[in-house]
Amino acid sequence: MKLRWMLPAAALLLTAQAYADPKAVEAMMQKNGCFACHSVEQKIIGPSYREVAKRYAGQADAPAKLVAKVKNGGGGVWGQMGMPPHPNLKDDDIRAMIGWVLDHK
Repeated sequence: MKLRWMLPAAALLLTAQAYADPKAVEAMMQKNGCFACHSVEQKIIGPSYREVAKRYAGQADAPAKLVAKVKNGGGGVWGQMGMPPHPNLKDDDIRAMIGWVLDHK
């Protein structure tokens, strides 16, 4: 498997199983409501995934920041509307989703 977005191992550990099937990750994001606020190409309520990937490109700590943002929520980065917390998502699932998002640069 070849990932276009390579990360330091300490920053984010994506298992081959979690990211082996981008369609499965996309389906997991659909199931968890991510596409209600985001799309790949256009801002909806939150930024597009392409915008997120561009903003965080090359930042070694980006995966950890984004995992925390998904898990704990937050605001002020993209405007007044904040990201709601998703404390019930598994960390491995969040890592797979973040890998999928960051691969859209």
